[in-house]
Amino acid sequence: MKIIILGAGIIGVSTAWHLLEQGHEVTVVDRQPDAAMETSFANAAQISVSYCEPWANRDAPLKALKWMFSKEAPLLFRPKLDWHQWLWSLKFLGQCNDKAFERNVQQLVALGAYSHSALKSLVQSTGIEYQRLECGIAHYYTDQKSFDTAGDAAQLMSKYGVSRRVVDKAELLRIEPAFKSFSDRIVGGTFTASDESGDARVFTQALAKACVARGAEFLYGHDVVQLNKVGGAIESVAVRPARIGPGGQRGIGASRQLNADHVVVACGSYSAPLLRTVGVDLPIYPGKGYSATFKIKRPELAPKVSTIDDEKKIAISRLGDQLRVAGTIEVGGYDLSLDTPLARARCQMLSNRIEEVFPGLCDTRNAEQGGQPNYWTGLRPATPTNIPYIGQTKVSKLWVNAGHGTLGWTHGAGSGKALAELICGREPEMAFAFHGVKTTV
Repeated sequence: MKIIILGAGIIGVSTAWHLLEQGHEVTVVDRQPDAAMETSFANAAQISVSYCEPWANRDAPLKALKWMFSKEAPLLFRPKLDWHQWLWSLKFLGQCNDKAFERNVQQLVALGAYSHSALKSLVQSTGIEYQRLECGIAHYYTDQKSFDTAGDAAQLMSKYGVSRRVVDKAELLRIEPAFKSFSDRIVGGTFTASDESGDARVFTQALAKACVARGAEFLYGHDVVQLNKVGGAIESVAVRPARIGPGGQRGIGASRQLNADHVVVACGSYSAPLLRTVGVDLPIYPGKGYSATFKIKRPELAPKVSTIDDEKKIAISRLGDQLRVAGTIEVGGYDLSLDTPLARARCQMLSNRIEEVFPGLCDTRNAEQGGQPNYWTGLRPATPTNIPYIGQTKVSKLWVNAGHGTLGWTHGAGSGKALAELICGREPEMAFAFHGVKTTV
């Protein structure tokens, strides 16, 4: 079969690879000049099966209200004149209860475990290197009340097959001695040895090259103009070179039609508006996240264990001679700016926190001080449940692989493998509700 994949992030490229393994002809379309140039570009770098926790829980509504006026809030709702945002928010509130939380955790862990296995197999077969560290993930707490609840979360994960251990401060420091200078603030933590970290962009771009070597065509620098629907089926996709005109307009030049047996939409946050053009309405909304990547000045002080900071809700991972710190979510539309007062404050928070936790480890100076911190922002495609949509839509020959939120890297390899299985008429071997795509549109 001939299959078109729209989107060359970790989800789209992984889907392409697994379809190629099944012997299909694959074309991938992306508006950027290379793979993994948007949401997959500079994420938190964690493969965190043990931390597949949805944002929606019983405490989330009160916390969100409390955080609304804080520039450093981990989860910030920025109300817009956008009914899609309000509808998404209402559905999110509907998930803020213990029953829904556990149900969603079960789904996310099932996909996470399947995906981690798929990633290991893929790395073994391709030999791709991407600053991988198989040292686990530690989660430290600076507040005793919060730490007192860590056992409940660990027990829930254990129920679904994930070994997430509660550890005291002394054991946490043995696991990761780099926390020593911050130890007076730490009250305890958790640790999962089976989790890992690595650079999603490096991995995805290498996998895209491997796809090309196996015969895939990548149409970089192309915008998707239209999904062409005839009757109840997608017949073709109109694409156009994403050249910039003299007046700054995007997409000058003629479009062309790409015909296929199946079309996969894996455009991250932009999947929802594209799908709505053919009558498929999925509650996927962008959550703006930030990261900073710092040059490590003192490697002997650098951590090897990837980390979650409970107080700031940020993740910290070592990538060779660099340190990546990422976090925060803004539910406020498709804004990607880094030069607003809010964006600058959130970026500065990341820098400040690294200096608190690992003083002197990195060059965190801003430009005025002679430094060059590498700040980045991306849109996480979030569903109210945090569970992605993977499967066939109500439109014949149209498939979707989107809505992974902050877990695109964790769930990427498995999501691609699972969708390839579904397109080939097979059911993936895991307890995940793939048929939810049809029932929610």
